[in-house]
Amino acid sequence: MTTSHAFSASPAVAAMAGAHCPFMPVFGAPQVMFVRGEGTQLWDASGKRYLDFLSGISVTSLGHSHPVVADAIAEQAHTLLHVSNFFANPVATRAAVLVDELLGGGGQVFFCNSGAEANEAGIKLARKFGGRGRHKVVSMLGSFHGRTLAALAATGQPAKHEPFQPMPEGFVHVPFGDLSALSAAVDGSVAAVLVECVQGEGGVIPASNEWLQGVRALCTERGALLMVDEVQTGFARTGDWFAFQHAGVQPDVVMLAKAMGNGMPVGALWARRDIASVFKPGDHGSTYSGTALATAAVCAVIEVMREIDAPRLAREKGEYLTTQLRTMPKVHDVRGRGLLLGVEFGAAADAKAVQVELLARGLVTNAVTATALRLAPPITVTVDEIDEALSLLREVLA
Repeated sequence: MTTSHAFSASPAVAAMAGAHCPFMPVFGAPQVMFVRGEGTQLWDASGKRYLDFLSGISVTSLGHSHPVVADAIAEQAHTLLHVSNFFANPVATRAAVLVDELLGGGGQVFFCNSGAEANEAGIKLARKFGGRGRHKVVSMLGSFHGRTLAALAATGQPAKHEPFQPMPEGFVHVPFGDLSALSAAVDGSVAAVLVECVQGEGGVIPASNEWLQGVRALCTERGALLMVDEVQTGFARTGDWFAFQHAGVQPDVVMLAKAMGNGMPVGALWARRDIASVFKPGDHGSTYSGTALATAAVCAVIEVMREIDAPRLAREKGEYLTTQLRTMPKVHDVRGRGLLLGVEFGAAADAKAVQVELLARGLVTNAVTATALRLAPPITVTVDEIDEALSLLREVLA
């Protein structure tokens, strides 16, 4: 006998999908079916317009359907989609060079399909680098590194581990921002320390520059790799090309995804060449590593971001948005960097209720915690669009 979960969604979603939901219930019932996007704007199946202040969770940082990125993908689709990694293609080669340049040079890149895969590859690299007996990875409580088993084990949210126990061994979690606890944890069995410079899924909580500098010094002293998860923060989101640059530190390994494809699924692992060299043929791989279609998007994204000076735009618009948010009643705090912001209400408002009401009024956001709203509009968002979103938030909070 078979059973199917109930399909509870908006009428437009239900009408287009049918009575039986075709998707596994891992995301919950969809509230809206979006059919078109342009810049910061989205339209649903009924023609209603929305402002997108989530960007697919920091993905569409150049806005929806950016013409340069769309044209690059379309042209590449008519030229060369994919060859196996027994061979090279010029698009992936150029993308790897561009990514390495942005990260300071002297490294090598492994392309994959997502941030979780980038973290998975980084964990394997750390274990190969450390060797047997020095395989542990220390990460932070409140962190999020992905849904694959090793990336989930690295994630510092025990509640997310419980349904999938036993988890892979070799992961240690310490409080975010506590250098003494980290120092006590990094012993001779630790290969790497894995950090987010801003904990996105943990509530949009930025690390202090001083703590990150201390982590870098500690890793250097103990001979452990400093691995930085820039999946959500990378590619200008925080007002610099990468969030670790605010602290003036240089990681040994960096994980990337999300905005680097502006909606095209693609991720990457970058490591210093001497560290990357511990990987030998057969140690890791992916059928779609460096596929020409995905890396065409990467090249286009980097070109456009350089042309518009995306880090500067994220800083300036983030400062404006933050300043305006702090004048609002019921807003206790605004935290984050650039255009990755957490609006904290404390006990003054239910963030989920605020998010639901904003969506009904045409503004896409995310209740990242019970008391905080996450805002991550495209870097190309206009001041008029920011003002429109602020007006909607003022109405809801009033």
